[in-house]
Amino acid sequence: MIPIRDLTPARTRPWVTWSIIALNAAVFAFQFTLGPDGEEALIRAYGLIPSTLLSGQALGSYLTPLTHMFLHGGVLHVVGNMWFLHVFGDNVEDALGPVRFGVFYVACGLAAAALQVAMDPGSTVPMVGASGAIAGVLGAYLLLYPGARVLTLVPVLFFIEIPAFVFIVIWFGLQLA
Repeated sequence: MIPIRDLTPARTRPWVTWSIIALNAAVFAFQFTLGPDGEEALIRAYGLIPSTLLSGQALGSYLTPLTHMFLHGGVLHVVGNMWFLHVFGDNVEDALGPVRFGVFYVACGLAAAALQVAMDPGSTVPMVGASGAIAGVLGAYLLLYPGARVLTLVPVLFFIEIPAFVFIVIWFGLQLA
């Protein structure tokens, strides 16, 4: 299922949401220009590697709980994350205000990083992507707009309106799977 748009109009322009999307797009464009070896080096340097973070082997590893949110593992990864942010982030930013939304977004990404480190502290696999921050935005949307509806494209190419609650619960289930 792909959300096309929610049916709850925002009252303000989502400047922070748009800025996060633009920053992720710019980082991904840069990442793409590096070629496979350069991209791997970038991900190893700025992706969150739990074992490296906990060992303190590299001074820059302390930044990776933040920087991992702006790196992605491919076009579908970045487009998917940013599309969900585009659909749901404007309303959450509208409700929280731009400053609180920005802090909330980063806090959700940091919480996801902390959970990943806690779940697998010895991992040497880099964690990249904004999925943790996006999950926080979806959770906030669910709490703020429990009765909202989302125009959704179902993979067999038809559109349906479903309650946002149903959509987000299905999304969280797919993420767990």
